Amino acid sequence: MEDKIIESIGYLLPAVVTGCIAYYMFNRFVNKTDGNTRATLMAKKNKEVLAIKLQAYERMLLFSDRMNPVKILVRIPPISESTQDYLQLLMSNIEQEFEHNLVQQIYVSTDAWTAVVGAKNAVLKKLKQVAETAINANALRETVLIDYSTSISPSETAIAILKNDVKKLLK
Repeated sequence: MEDKIIESIGYLLPAVVTGCIAYYMFNRFVNKTDGNTRATLMAKKNKEVLAIKLQAYERMLLFSDRMNPVKILVRIPPISESTQDYLQLLMSNIEQEFEHNLVQQIYVSTDAWTAVVGAKNAVLKKLKQVAETAINANALRETVLIDYSTSISPSETAIAILKNDVKKLLK
């Protein structure tokens, strides 16, 4: 009887050792493969997120450029001699483009978004201030063009902040 037990242990021991080694090797392989798969998925996700963020920065940069007072005044001519009509046209154009890009705030940094909103508000405020004293639409255009030919517009400041953020993203 003892011989049979010893003989059984002789057969079972190599099988158990081989089974343990196989389990250990298989477990390591699965964990390593799972880690590689997870890393690949994270890299793919980060690449897709980066593309979305860059697109948002592009749109905010385009908006900032389009609301630049000099460029908007050149792009949109007065529809009449009325200062208020022209002011409303300019303001509605800026607001419409802003609303079109409103969702981009999800993807850009808080500093960049604050700079864009601040630039928009500063441009609108400046247009309103000049409109109060302008005698007609052409006088409004001339005054704003002269003012911003000697100083940096708020939209250029926002563009600089947006570009800086993009540089940080790409590092």
